[in-house]
Amino acid sequence: MDKLIMENMAFYGYHGVLQEEKTIGQKFFIDAHLYLSLKKAGETDDLNFSVNYEEVYDTIRKVATNEKYNLLEGLAERICSEIFLFYPAVQKMRIRVKKPEAPVPGIFDYFGVEIERERQE
Repeated sequence: MDKLIMENMAFYGYHGVLQEEKTIGQKFFIDAHLYLSLKKAGETDDLNFSVNYEEVYDTIRKVATNEKYNLLEGLAERICSEIFLFYPAVQKMRIRVKKPEAPVPGIFDYFGVEIERERQE
C-alpha cells in the first residue's frame, strides 16, 4: 500500500497528567503516515484521487491545540479517529506523538507514543 508522509509537525498543546502541563502547555511534535492507494492520483495528477495533506494537517492541528489529554495515547487515538472520520481513502495509519519537554529529570530527545490503526469496516 502507498503512503503519504507528514513528519515533525509542531504544535503547542496542553496535554499531560501534571497540572503545570495543563496550565502552561508545551510543544508536541506529531508524525503521521497515512496508507492509501496513490496509484490513480499518480496516473492522473489529480488531487481528488489522493488526500489533501493541508486539510489533514489542519485536522491534526485542531485536535492537538484545541483539546486536552492526560496521555499521549489519548491524543494519538483521537487523531486517528478524526482522520478515519474525514478521509475515507485512508485505510491504515501510523501516528507518532513526541513530547520533547516532558517533565522528567534527565537528558533525552523526547518521550512519545506510536500507534498504528487500520480501518474497521
